[in-house]
Amino acid sequence: MVHPLIPAILTLANPVATSLGLEIVQAVLQTNQSPPVLRIDIRHPSRDVVLEDCALMSRTLDEVLDGAEIIPSAYVLEVSSPGIPDDLTTDREFTSFKGFPIAVHLKASAKGTPQRQGLLVGRDDTHVHLNQKGRLIKILRSDVETVRLLDSDLEP
Repeated sequence: MVHPLIPAILTLANPVATSLGLEIVQAVLQTNQSPPVLRIDIRHPSRDVVLEDCALMSRTLDEVLDGAEIIPSAYVLEVSSPGIPDDLTTDREFTSFKGFPIAVHLKASAKGTPQRQGLLVGRDDTHVHLNQKGRLIKILRSDVETVRLLDSDLEP
């Protein structure tokens, strides 16, 4: 469940991220810790996030949040990269992970095997393409529930 302060925090944080050329992926307020932890995950639209991005976002956002006084008590602000996603959803992720082992989970309404594994070839407007032991497989995007990265040490 999303903490009730998150929408107000995002209202302040999104313009800060945009001004720094960044995007906010997720914000979580962990009130089960003492002091509470506000975790902001950021990404850069065209490259990997570096430590300087996190530090600059942290300093700038900290000033904005302190000035707005919307968090009623002391808290810890953590700004980081979300890391490698498990599920591929964006065109950028499908391009970045070309050649990586994936599992394509199909919707219950799709015909055939509910899961296909192979190496990611790509995605276009209508299909997800994967290589299964040298054979090109096309799966209708409308049949796809999720596309998940597999551990690269495992055989697809």
